[in-house]
Amino acid sequence: MVDTSRTDWDNWEPKIRATLMFITRGDEVLLIEKLTGIGMGKVNGPGGKIDPGETAEQAIIRECQEELHITPLNPVKCGELCFAMTHIPDIHCHVYVASEFTGEPTATREANPFWEKISNIPYDKMWEDDRYWLPQALAGDFFHARFDFVEEDIVWMDLKFGALSSEFWLGDGS
Repeated sequence: MVDTSRTDWDNWEPKIRATLMFITRGDEVLLIEKLTGIGMGKVNGPGGKIDPGETAEQAIIRECQEELHITPLNPVKCGELCFAMTHIPDIHCHVYVASEFTGEPTATREANPFWEKISNIPYDKMWEDDRYWLPQALAGDFFHARFDFVEEDIVWMDLKFGALSSEFWLGDGS
């Protein structure tokens, strides 16, 4: 890993604005096997692109409804991810957690849902960055993280945790 970022973060403009949701149930988290789009074949939380005129919270609720036929209740934003990528457009992602939802997680053409023990999350099947922030997010911590990726490998990262990390959030951008 390099000491300095290849990205000019002060002038960074993401091409994609997106969301991720992690719903917990006791000591379990609802994950998906992604069947389409960016990250196809990987394990992640449900989520996707923010549509024009939509807030990040509206987008994550819509994405959960489309991908899994569930509606998260009282989602809490816990962090933001900024990805500078070499092989796909740069992404700014809003991360949410929730412990309540309506509906039954159902497989769709986009995702196969499954419950996993938080202590047994399959990080080896996820994007490399998840192992650096997801445990803290699921423990109730706030975060802001920036990652430089070359292909699917992190070459630089900057992570901030705690209540003050929200001062670095970029916001909805809508």
